[in-house]
Amino acid sequence: MAGNVRRAAVFLAVCLAAQVATAIQDGLLPNGNFEQAPPKSQLNGTRVMGRYAIPHWEISGYVEYIGSGQKQGDMLLPVPEGAWAVRLGNNASIQQRIQVMRGAAYSITFSAARTCAQAEQLNVTVAPESDILPIQTVYTSSGWDSYSWAFEAKSSVVSFVVHKPGVSEDPACGPLIDLFAIKTLPAPKSTKNNMLKNGDFEDGPYIFRDTKWGVLVPPMDEDDYSPLHPWMVMSSTKSVKYVDAPHHVVPRGARAVELVSGMETALVQDVATVPGRAYRLEFSAGDAGDGCAGAMAVQAYAGPGSVRVPYQSKGKGGHTRGVLDFTANANETRVVFVSMSYNMKGDGSLCGPVVDDVSLVCTTRKHGARRLLL
Repeated sequence: MAGNVRRAAVFLAVCLAAQVATAIQDGLLPNGNFEQAPPKSQLNGTRVMGRYAIPHWEISGYVEYIGSGQKQGDMLLPVPEGAWAVRLGNNASIQQRIQVMRGAAYSITFSAARTCAQAEQLNVTVAPESDILPIQTVYTSSGWDSYSWAFEAKSSVVSFVVHKPGVSEDPACGPLIDLFAIKTLPAPKSTKNNMLKNGDFEDGPYIFRDTKWGVLVPPMDEDDYSPLHPWMVMSSTKSVKYVDAPHHVVPRGARAVELVSGMETALVQDVATVPGRAYRLEFSAGDAGDGCAGAMAVQAYAGPGSVRVPYQSKGKGGHTRGVLDFTANANETRVVFVSMSYNMKGDGSLCGPVVDDVSLVCTTRKHGARRLLL
């Protein structure tokens, strides 16, 4: 009897904790790696039965608690970090209430892996913002990819929700998810030497220290807040990859963008310009030193101009500089980067050229010489 009372008290405490907003800090969300297990009394095999059974999370639908090395038929289910992950089945969702600063911008990073259908999707929401993230394309040899998503906080407490839409014949069929982290995004600013904001890509989503595959920035609507703000990813289903210096060769600083989806994805930023004025766009293009070898090419567009920068990669790092001079023909100019090549590593995973250290300045001629307008 006393044991039953203690178990009931513990479960009640877990339920109450799940409903209390957690003070925000950059890094792993509370139990963001799911290593704090639900009580065994709340498990039916692998299925989690209680709405608040997973500490710090609230669930609905068909949710499973999966251990590393567990099998699904002949397929081994790995976990990217630690021993446990969660699988979202039919109409399943998992959410956490987070205390944030109203009006501030945040990015969420998490890892996901397909286990069944080819065209898996995840609906990520912090009201009123919501997006469908396509996860059918696998960018790593392990099957696990890290994804990022961003939002502007409309209130001081928000509910972050990940939902697997749709119903399949097997109610357990759905993606594995793990490793949820959050990062505060600073307001991007231009400088006197660069009209573009975040041109060095130093401000972006959280990258886990022990993951070597970077973070995907998925396609988004133009009115969404980007994890690489104010850069946007324009595509139907494909992503770009945000990479870091500890695991990749970065042309400058600590972060860069790898264009891993060829001509199916564009990296875009809009900037105010003056029609009739001359401008110069400069950037670095190369490889991330991740074994991505072969012929590469980055095409840059700005206003009416474009330039293609070829790069022959040995997969060991290195870069070259691209320059585009153009005259603006509108009050706003869209700067666009596209990989003109499709590249693949020896293990079959997608890769591509790295773009970094992007700058845009206004130029004019005076006394026969070109000078910068700062």
